[in-house]
Amino acid sequence: QVQLVESGGGLVQAGGSLRLSCAASGRTFSSYAMAWIRQAPGKEREFVAGISWSSISTYYADSVKGRFTISRDNAGNLVYLQMNSLKPEDTAVYYCAAGPAFPGRVPTRLFDYQHWGQGTQVTVSS
Repeated sequence: QVQLVESGGGLVQAGGSLRLSCAASGRTFSSYAMAWIRQAPGKEREFVAGISWSSISTYYADSVKGRFTISRDNAGNLVYLQMNSLKPEDTAVYYCAAGPAFPGRVPTRLFDYQHWGQGTQVTVSS
């Protein structure tokens, strides 16, 4: 079992940057793949970025590729999402989630992720 708490959201102008953090509790953090998933008002949840337990594999949605970077610190039980060149369409609640450590790949289906944080709001003004 793992508990997740996100932080770092806020209001930023278009073109700006934010770094989201996710603190995980539990000794088995390094055995999980981790992901950031977002939900904008009136829209379905969207997979944004994922990282394997070893950090060898990462995956990004096309909408954020080249602008966002996911990373993790297994010793500190932390996952980060560095968001650069933010756009108004990035406005959403961002969730940190933990899922199974599939060998060699990052799970990208939302229902693979069994553990979720409470979310942090990111608002990008134009």
